[in-house]
Amino acid sequence: MAQKFTPKFWKPGSDAPATPLEEERKTTTEEAATAFVYNPDISKSIEQQRQKLPVFQLRNHILYLCETYQTVVIVGETGCGKSTQIPQYLLEAGWGSEGHVIGVTQPRRVAAVTVATRIAEERGSLLGDEVGYTIRFDDCSDKARTRIKFMTDGMMIREIMEDPLLQKYSVLMLDEAHERTLNTDIVMGLLRKIMKKREDLRIIVASATLNAEEMKTFFNNNDTGDRRQDKATILSIEGRTFPVDIHYSIDPVPDYVKATVDTIMKIHHGEKQGDVLAFLTGQDEVQKVVQLLIDEAKRIPKDRQKMKVVPMYGSLPASEQMKVFQRTPFNTRKIVIATNIAEASITIDGIVYIVDCGFVKLVAYNPKTGIESLVIIPVSQASANQRAGRAGRVRAGKAFRLYTEKAFDDLPAATVPEMQRSDLAPVVLQMKALGVGNVLRFNFLSPPPAQNMVRGLELLYALGAMDDNGMLTSPLGLQMAEFPLSPMFAKMLLVSGEYQCSVEAVAVAAMTQIQNVFVTPSGQRNTSDKMKRKFSVEEGDHVTLVNVLAAFLKYGSSKKWCHEFLLNYKGLTRAVQIRDQLTRLLTRFNIPMVSCEGHLEKVTTPWSACSCCWFGCCCCGLWNVRF
Repeated sequence: MAQKFTPKFWKPGSDAPATPLEEERKTTTEEAATAFVYNPDISKSIEQQRQKLPVFQLRNHILYLCETYQTVVIVGETGCGKSTQIPQYLLEAGWGSEGHVIGVTQPRRVAAVTVATRIAEERGSLLGDEVGYTIRFDDCSDKARTRIKFMTDGMMIREIMEDPLLQKYSVLMLDEAHERTLNTDIVMGLLRKIMKKREDLRIIVASATLNAEEMKTFFNNNDTGDRRQDKATILSIEGRTFPVDIHYSIDPVPDYVKATVDTIMKIHHGEKQGDVLAFLTGQDEVQKVVQLLIDEAKRIPKDRQKMKVVPMYGSLPASEQMKVFQRTPFNTRKIVIATNIAEASITIDGIVYIVDCGFVKLVAYNPKTGIESLVIIPVSQASANQRAGRAGRVRAGKAFRLYTEKAFDDLPAATVPEMQRSDLAPVVLQMKALGVGNVLRFNFLSPPPAQNMVRGLELLYALGAMDDNGMLTSPLGLQMAEFPLSPMFAKMLLVSGEYQCSVEAVAVAAMTQIQNVFVTPSGQRNTSDKMKRKFSVEEGDHVTLVNVLAAFLKYGSSKKWCHEFLLNYKGLTRAVQIRDQLTRLLTRFNIPMVSCEGHLEKVTTPWSACSCCWFGCCCCGLWNVRF
């Protein structure tokens, strides 16, 4: 429970309070930290805040285009209000009446929840009533009352499985389409087929950086050549941005980590007031640069402007992440060192200077080995421009790119879609369950490589999910498709009862669905490593995960205990919920829930259920869990 303080007001002529007001407002609870959202217009009413957004000027245009065209491609900068306002405009115009629902997809679970929460707040309703969301393992919506429903792209595919023509939806908005995730591309291909059967269905594709013409052509379905019969159109929304000066490196940079530190120090000593945001590729680089900058900050004379250095990456504890939104004291410059999570997912107020290392870490799939790995590659021009745009939110800014202008010209125009660099076995399994007989003739916006597709088909055949004719087997293949997991995990769970370790298998599947089991607060890397070793066992990482979950339940799901051992409390709580839901699903399939009772050879010994192994097998993709 959050600690409560009795407020002490210091009136003129009275004694000063024993506790400083600044300390009264401090709290150590993670809930209080995650509840903080910076809003510079908080003093204005909700309606005034809505009218101040750039998208408000185009409200009638958007509604007219939705009436006229079947597909509207909207390109708008982050922060223009398209995610929160367009669904409300549609609801106010009557698109959610007569039992119809306005669906909005998001590539990330966090975005689906936060945007739904914000819209519910603006409309003065309870979350889950008029405005709700559905993400994997969590449904906060009401079938009878929800009129605006947010969901992830994966849940949209689940909706299509239940209702192939999406009869209850009047409008579907695909938000953040520029990220081009696997599920986004699948949804686009499926909607293209659905639109031919349902001419009353409206599609809105919204994005910050997007090849709008390519998207328009994909959804147009106009074979006549007459532009008057186009079924798709494009609308651009100007964001609240100021001009940004781009500065390039004269010569190629041999070490962008060191160059990032040098550039930030030059900005701090030579530029005017304004916070700095630097982009790096991963957690290790962020922590290294943060430590180097802290060392540099200690050398700054006391009479000079000070520096406040804060990291930002996905696995950072929520309380630490919120520090990037806090205002800095007088005569102090905030330096944010972040991964590409700060490129489009969040907006940090006060940023005036950008330092772009020119690289990004992405998942890449090797069809020869069947392994997905994280690789560092140069950013695309679209990503570089998106990063530079972060500097123009408050006033005119500057972006310092640690590469030459020629190198920028040689960069690819856009990031390679996930469809062309991922394992396609989950994609093929979903499409087969949706009734797509010939997956090779499916309308992909960006067709995947043939090798990736072949490898996905081979894996499903090896797992027993497909027969010799390329159809899903019954019951194994059909049951695997119902799991919101990868095919390898689904097969693992379905056959775990035969090996008398289904309880441990469910624990492993649940624990691997959370992003980070262990957390590493800034400056506590050594302590975090020591805590990890307390749970590590010789049998491997998966048994370690089982031990962590068992210990978490043994100590009563204690938040204090998690804080002591640097464990992700919210993640573990989520893992328990996922475990319970997977258990119910296995029970529905009559899989016996039995434990190996400490006989770990049943868990760690390779299985012979298919041509692949279970644990420890690279081709099954289950050996990639590393802390």
